[in-house]
Amino acid sequence: MKINTTRFGELEVEKKDIITFKDGLLGFEKLTQFFIVDPGDQTLILWIQSVDDASTAFPIIEPKIFKPDYSVKLLPAELTSLSLENLTDASIYTILTIPQTVTEMSANLKAPIVINNKTKIARQIVLQDSKLEVRCQMYTDLKRYIVAYTSDDSVRTNVELTKQDTVTDTENSAPTGANQELNSEV
Repeated sequence: MKINTTRFGELEVEKKDIITFKDGLLGFEKLTQFFIVDPGDQTLILWIQSVDDASTAFPIIEPKIFKPDYSVKLLPAELTSLSLENLTDASIYTILTIPQTVTEMSANLKAPIVINNKTKIARQIVLQDSKLEVRCQMYTDLKRYIVAYTSDDSVRTNVELTKQDTVTDTENSAPTGANQELNSEV
């Protein structure tokens, strides 16, 4: 099916890729159908685009990328509402806030989006953990991950480097693509 979007133009989306939020997203309860858009850049930021409203899309990211120790603990009723027995069959995303000053980017760790990968049923769930932040400053951690990931070919190609092949001066290598924007802000 073809879906018009304000941000990405007209996109071809398979029915199997439509994600259903029975309760919508917080503040957008009337919008219940979304799909994920990968803009294909190196920022690792995806977008969750509304099917119902061409102008509604939210930047999202997997929190494990910038916060490896992040974990989601759901109540049994929350797992049931997603038709999940455990989180192994789910994808977890956090919604980002990206202000004009990109270095002030933050992630909502308190209310992640949980998607059942098999059924495509999803919910934004407010977690009970009081230590989780609604505006977790994560720009520096994301930048560090992107620079490390794009600087190390063995990560992308699953090839182990010998000592003489290892690049030791990643600070002097020129950034490429979307990294230029992230690198230029710090």
